[in-house]
Amino acid sequence: MEVFYSPEIKNGVCVLPEEESAHCVRVLRHREGDEIFVIDGLGTLYTCRLTDASPKAACAQVLREEPDWGAHPYFLEMAVCPTKNLDRYEWFAEKATELGLDVVAPVIGDHSERKVFKSDRLRRILLAASKQSLKGAVPEVKEPVSVRQYIQDAPEDALKIICCCFEGETPRTSINDVLNVISRDNVILSECEESRSFAALRMTKKIIVLIGPEGDFSREEAALAVSRGFIPVHLGPSRLRTETAALTAVQAVYLKCI
Repeated sequence: MEVFYSPEIKNGVCVLPEEESAHCVRVLRHREGDEIFVIDGLGTLYTCRLTDASPKAACAQVLREEPDWGAHPYFLEMAVCPTKNLDRYEWFAEKATELGLDVVAPVIGDHSERKVFKSDRLRRILLAASKQSLKGAVPEVKEPVSVRQYIQDAPEDALKIICCCFEGETPRTSINDVLNVISRDNVILSECEESRSFAALRMTKKIIVLIGPEGDFSREEAALAVSRGFIPVHLGPSRLRTETAALTAVQAVYLKCI
């Protein structure tokens, strides 16, 4: 199934951007009258009939719409410190999109080796991953902020998790145990009950996971996160790279919540 992307779909007409048009017409050799599939990046799949096979601005008539195409039954935001080798970070984000992801938030920690991150290339990678994995929504890529700023701005109406490699004043628990909050009614996590409604979490299934850099979070960052309602967790006994830890967390949410 070939899937194209267009942010310009209105009044029953779809116009493909130049790069998508060239791929559709020149590479795949579609012509007027052909049916094509187009996503809007917001979650809807459109079945269209090509009316103008221009390689610079192909146009198509919308025949059918399918909202929430390829959607997952939860909202997942991954706040992950960029790795020194950006290829590893891009690999994580691509694979996480294939599984099910809504937001990638690059964050810069006290121990981060990479202090600068440009988002445009990652957005293109996530668009390609969304089309390849048959999803109508393309994950948002936020602009980088510090770990401390991200923690302070994190919303209250979410299950907030921080994955760290050391024990603080609040003992870590398995991420699977924490995710039971949104999948079962009989879980008791006393550290969380005072700060949020389990019933609301089960209804919204909004999850935020914070992953540190190669040198892990500083103890001050972890303490701030816990004070702001983040639950400290571990991902098992293995020592994982940043990108592996991030993808493991995405997979844990995916397998627990689908």
